[in-house]
Amino acid sequence: MQINHQLTASDLRVDTQHVLELAAQKAEVIDRTWDASKGTPVFTVDGSYATRGWTEWTQGFQYGCMILAGDGLGDDKLIGLGKRRTIDNMLPHVTHVGVHDHGFNNLSTYGNLLRLLKETRIVADEWEEMTYSNAIAASGAIQGSRWSGTPPVKSKHSANASALGYIYSFNGPHSLFIDTMRTTRILGVAWQLGHKLMHEGDREANLLKRSVLHGLTTSQCIVFHGDSEHTYDVRGRTAHEGTFNRIDGAFRSRATQQGYSPFSTWTRGLSWAMLGFAEELEFFETIPASDFQSACGIAKSDVMKVYERNAVETCDHYIHDVSTLDGITYWDDGAPGLSRMGDWRGREAEPYNDFEPVDASASAIAAQGLIRLGNYLGNTDRGRNYYQAGLTVAKTLFAEPYLSTKQNHQGLLLHSIYHWPNHWDHVPEGSKVSHSESSMWGDYHLLELALMVRRISDGSPYLRFFL
Repeated sequence: MQINHQLTASDLRVDTQHVLELAAQKAEVIDRTWDASKGTPVFTVDGSYATRGWTEWTQGFQYGCMILAGDGLGDDKLIGLGKRRTIDNMLPHVTHVGVHDHGFNNLSTYGNLLRLLKETRIVADEWEEMTYSNAIAASGAIQGSRWSGTPPVKSKHSANASALGYIYSFNGPHSLFIDTMRTTRILGVAWQLGHKLMHEGDREANLLKRSVLHGLTTSQCIVFHGDSEHTYDVRGRTAHEGTFNRIDGAFRSRATQQGYSPFSTWTRGLSWAMLGFAEELEFFETIPASDFQSACGIAKSDVMKVYERNAVETCDHYIHDVSTLDGITYWDDGAPGLSRMGDWRGREAEPYNDFEPVDASASAIAAQGLIRLGNYLGNTDRGRNYYQAGLTVAKTLFAEPYLSTKQNHQGLLLHSIYHWPNHWDHVPEGSKVSHSESSMWGDYHLLELALMVRRISDGSPYLRFFL
């Protein structure tokens, strides 16, 4: 990846304005034309949103796009539309006991609305604030209830914690997904709101602790650190899934649902880890060490070291190993067709190639992770390098051929991939791989990236998920 070290957030002001305006237009079109009886819009087919049954994890992104675009444009009407859709339709997601996606659906909606209230961006109302707070608290507890314990591993990668465990995926109690590194943040907000998960016998489970232990288990089991004898132990690589023995809880193996193999890098999974660890660092930094120790039973400094190591390693892997010259990535760095493309890392991404699809949604998520890690590390050589890398990726994504500028295309970010192994992604006639399609998560994260960059350029409040 060739990093532009002269680029500033202010240089992207026109680009972010364009993204926000397009997002507002497309969000209103989708709201007006979508047939709710079909379920939730997931990805586009020939430019029109369609659904795909697996789990309902994208409705929060649909309404979240309205809220974020309204926020960035100062459009109270659009924020109001997102608010109404949230109140009318999102409660089942708050109480959904079968998914690991609470941070996606409910922080994108209730979380953004609570943030706008706290920022006094929208008029404060006691009952409205209580509604959002209670929804987030309940959602965090329900996500936290999807808990599987696993024996501790004395290791620097788990902060030598005396207990480990994870929020299990929709595959069941044996399954840890890398995606969940960005959804467990809702447990932290629920904890900030003073909520706790209650079990039989009135036993309390601390939600911050479960979030922290999940991250430590992710670090120990499905992030590679380049320090073992494992053949495919490339520093910063992530596996999509870890599987555990449900008799004794022990870690057994790595697997994948949407990547090429357990030992290659499914790049959207990598990006979830990059952003998840970086955001949590920003959050943990605001918690007094004594409160953190009391909640988690682990020294805050020890946990921060692990999370920082994971953020740095995954971001380095993105920059040096899986991205192209312009900072965009293909869907998996081990995808077999890449071997037919020569030095694909040494030139700009080619979304219209005949061998393997680009996944711009992974790059949109990764760009935010890079910027956040850079901000966390501050005005140091490392911090500036990650920050500039994030802006470089953002600049690429904020323009064609990644930005969807045509009015007859409902998506915002083009060249997004959902599940290439299952061949769910639409392949246009005459093409050999999927391209020119969008996804709800890709659109949302491009818009979130644009709003964050806009706020940095304006000196506005820094965009964050926590209170």
